Parts: sequence; structure tokens; C-alpha cells
Amino acid sequence: MKNEDIFSRYSRQIFIEEIGLEGQRKIMKTKVLVIGAGGLGSPVIQYLAAAGVGTLGVADFDEVELHNLNRQIIHNENSVGKSKVESAKEFVKNLNHQINFVGIENKIDDSNAEKIFSQFDIIIDGSDNFKTRYLVNDICVKLGKSLVYGSILGFSGQVAIFNYNGSKNLRDIFPEPPFDENLPDCNSLGVLGALPGIVGSMMANLALKIITDLPLQLNQLTLIDTLNWRFQTIDF
Repeated sequence: MKNEDIFSRYSRQIFIEEIGLEGQRKIMKTKVLVIGAGGLGSPVIQYLAAAGVGTLGVADFDEVELHNLNRQIIHNENSVGKSKVESAKEFVKNLNHQINFVGIENKIDDSNAEKIFSQFDIIIDGSDNFKTRYLVNDICVKLGKSLVYGSILGFSGQVAIFNYNGSKNLRDIFPEPPFDENLPDCNSLGVLGALPGIVGSMMANLALKIITDLPLQLNQLTLIDTLNWRFQTIDF
């Protein structure tokens, strides 16, 4: 892409004083891994691709199902039955063909997490279970990778940055995952479709702030209650 095309495409970011050309260059050089191409992953993938992140990795082992479409906005009716990674790739290429898309159609587990994470600068966790969240957290701590964390259920969500330049991590606020395997999740209690759009957009925003060295509120968990429209932060 020619320099003038790059400027035109990203001009509304470049015009922001705190970002400018140097910030856009940083965005275009950064490698980000998004774990999960579902409710949270969809807006994250959408906005990072739009922002021009140089390399965008997406890890997911599921296929698109019809019930995903109320919230997983990068997929569509023609995606049903396809792998979410392949559907995400099609979306990204249609939005911004300059993105280096890295598809990982594997479940993140103890056998592959460290090798996969080592290839990226920032990890974004949009997974939907505690086992994966804690594994992702622990590998990020081990490798010194910044982690953008989010979770959703019903009308509520959480967002945080973990392990940024050695800041606190998930285990500092929740030392161990819950032992009750029957805890409610989106499959049992549902999720309002717009909620992951709100939370995922916040996660993408935090990732871009990390990339462009903008001020960050660390060691802080943001609680989002969209039913009562309340936003609360907890220091830890």
C-alpha cells in the first residue's frame, strides 16, 4: 500500500495528537493474538483489523453455529458450519487485506500455549471458560506478555489489563479458579447481543493504548453492569 493510501486509511487515528504517525507505525508493526473468535473476539478482531494491526492471530477450534449470530458479529449466515477461524479470516481480508492474518485452529492448552504466545507481542483473552483463562494468564506471566482480559455473562462484563511491564495478574485478584464446574455461563444464562460488543470494544481500545504507549490504569478491574448502566472499578 502506498504511503498516501496508508495516511488516508488511518488519517482519523493519525490526527489524534497522542497517536500521530509514530503511533500508527507502532500499530502496524505489532503482533496481537486474539484467543476466541466468538462474542468478545469478534469486536476485538474487527477493531484491531480496522486499526491496521500488523499481524493478527486468531485462535479458535469451534465452528460457527446459528445461535452465535446474535453477538458474534464477524460471522454471518453463510458462515454457519465453517470454522470460526476461517470465517474470521474472510472477514479480516474483506475489511483490510493488508493485515497478516494468522489462523490457529487449535484449542489453547498446556501443550501449545507457550509456543503460540511467544510469536506475539500482546495476548487478548476472549475465551469462555476458567481453565483457559487461568492457563492464558499463567503463560503470559511466564513469558512476560501483556494480557488484555475480558469476560461477559447476561448483562454484565469485566475488563482488565494484566501483566503489563510486570503489573499484577489474574491470580492477584482471583488466586484460584472456581471449583464448581456447574457455574452458570452464557450457554445456560445467555448474553444480550450488544454486551460483548461493548466489552470487546473496550478490550480493543486497551490493546491499542498498550501499543501506542498511552496512559493505562493498571491493577484495576472494571465491572460493567449494562442492566443498571453502572461502571465500577476495583483496585487490586
